[in-house]
Amino acid sequence: MAKQSLRQLLTETDQCIVAPCVYDCASARAVEMVGFKAMMLSGGEVSVAMNGVIDYGFSNLTDLEWITSRITQTSPLPLAADIEDGFGGPLAVYRSAKRMAMAGATALQLEDSSDMEESTKLLPREQYYAKVRAALAALEGTDCILIARTNADPKTELDEGIERCRKAVELGAQMTTVVKLNNLADATYVAKRVPGWKMYPDVMGSNGVAEVTVEDVFPLGFNFVTMHYTLKAAMDGMLEHGIHNFKQQGSLYTCDKKDATGIMGCSASPLFDPQGYMALEGRFSGKDKEYTIVGNEVEAYPEGFVKTPITDRF
Repeated sequence: MAKQSLRQLLTETDQCIVAPCVYDCASARAVEMVGFKAMMLSGGEVSVAMNGVIDYGFSNLTDLEWITSRITQTSPLPLAADIEDGFGGPLAVYRSAKRMAMAGATALQLEDSSDMEESTKLLPREQYYAKVRAALAALEGTDCILIARTNADPKTELDEGIERCRKAVELGAQMTTVVKLNNLADATYVAKRVPGWKMYPDVMGSNGVAEVTVEDVFPLGFNFVTMHYTLKAAMDGMLEHGIHNFKQQGSLYTCDKKDATGIMGCSASPLFDPQGYMALEGRFSGKDKEYTIVGNEVEAYPEGFVKTPITDRF
């Protein structure tokens, strides 16, 4: 499987691309295994998973650059990345965009908040446009696109958000998003007024009903849809297992539980295709070698999941 940029993927497909939010290499692997074609790096979930603190301006460019490089080196899926407010003024944005593109991100989402602690307050228009210009200049000559994001509240500031998106497109942004969209009526209103590719952000729902579907929004020009689930799902599984294992004071619950993959035991190693790495090494050494964990046999990669060639993980 050849690595592909988000621009290439969106250009070549005739359907909406759904991109779950990820925060590390394991969550990226889980998204890939079930068949998603792209992913979005969540700044908030990186803050929680990597630094153990809430999304409140604690993460910095180095954090995002580091995890982006790790994910993009080990996954064939194109990664869009949230770079928050760009970590400063236009020069800081220019530097951030340059470094994130070099780290392997194929799209960058830049928001118009005044600062991370007050993300509901919008920058003055011209200050935001200066940041957009800086990001676009930094991404010239790369295959990384800019997603211009407005934090304008659709309930009170939708026309303001639309104006910012329209100007960002005029400046050269390849995609825009009104990050607080949560219904089809507002999405339709935006679609009539903002040209070009649009991202529908963090699609949700309740009581078995989704707020929108890809069939709803794709004809409106929303060809990229993001959503959250990986960190909550991971925490949910760890807590479920933890409750039982703490009660037992051992890992019997985990070892005996047949989960979605069919893998038994307490290790997730089989999901990362260790024998595939050994086969690649054998091409160079001429020797057959089996991967074990302290001499213990490791199960085969589970059937029914996407399996990417190991050579695409380096």
